[in-house]
Amino acid sequence: MAPTNDHPGERTADDPIKLIAVRETALSLDEVFQAVGDDAAGGTALFVGTVRNHDGGADVDALGYSCHPSAEAEMRRIAEKVVAEYPVRALAAVHRVGDLRVGDLAVVVGVSCPHRAEAFAACRKLIDDLKHEVPIWKHQRFSDGTEEWVGAC
Repeated sequence: MAPTNDHPGERTADDPIKLIAVRETALSLDEVFQAVGDDAAGGTALFVGTVRNHDGGADVDALGYSCHPSAEAEMRRIAEKVVAEYPVRALAAVHRVGDLRVGDLAVVVGVSCPHRAEAFAACRKLIDDLKHEVPIWKHQRFSDGTEEWVGAC
């Protein structure tokens, strides 16, 4: 008998958005990975954004993130768009605000779907749209004493 896509596990879960948060505390890969666990998911994709030690040819010492009060609601809106476009079984997104050091986790997103290609595509859409649409701003401090604000990250 040929497999069909009529199985409920092949479709978006009833309530797939498991975790959306903006936090001043350290982020956890384990928390996001556990949040997107689903028995019907054959693929889970995670993206972890870290503070790197350089940008635009300059050495970065540290940076700070700040956000508009609507940031978490905007993250949820974007998550809902991703869920409408892909067969998401579970989705999570957490962004850090406050002062961070090189190597700190700035953002962690995860998506699980029935198949890996869908999970990769949904995760990429989620992080790309969060980066471009959520009102979170980055204040970079460089080794040479200069600093820079970067628009919506």
